[in-house]
Amino acid sequence: MNPSSGTDGLQWTHNFTVRSAAELQRFAAALGADLVPGDLLILSGGLGAGKTTFTQGLGQGLSVRPGIISPTFVLVRVHPPLAAGPALVHADAYRLESAADIDDLDLESTMDSSVTVVEWGAGRVEHLAASRLEIQLDRPRIATVPSDPDDDDEPRRVLIEGYGQRWANTPPAVLTLD
Repeated sequence: MNPSSGTDGLQWTHNFTVRSAAELQRFAAALGADLVPGDLLILSGGLGAGKTTFTQGLGQGLSVRPGIISPTFVLVRVHPPLAAGPALVHADAYRLESAADIDDLDLESTMDSSVTVVEWGAGRVEHLAASRLEIQLDRPRIATVPSDPDDDDEPRRVLIEGYGQRWANTPPAVLTLD
């Protein structure tokens, strides 16, 4: 069974709405402060939903070198820390078709020393870590009304799930949303 398709190891779920890309980045920055080397985040959502925007905020919270952009064409980007702390490994699995393609990224070699974020990774990278956060981003208006994907003032729905022992407790950044 695909670990993300069932509730095996699911510790908690939180669903909320942010009003803008800036608010999404603020949440991600707060979450970034709760992360440690070895953490795996799997981001899902349609084109323009905010996966890279979320990762930019995460990078702020981790205090990594700025300039986070989508890794779609290079597949993996490593953003080194500006001070003590883990690097951010940002991968994109959108164009990958097989388990061998995922293995070729060699994400295992940096898992213990970095925070790893994989866009489009659901059903593909859960094997990398015993614990993970799965984050689904959705911009409802994109699905129903043609809109400008660069319009940062549109709300986004966020579903975040914690799997495995590392996430037995909901991180403080998520708890502040209540």
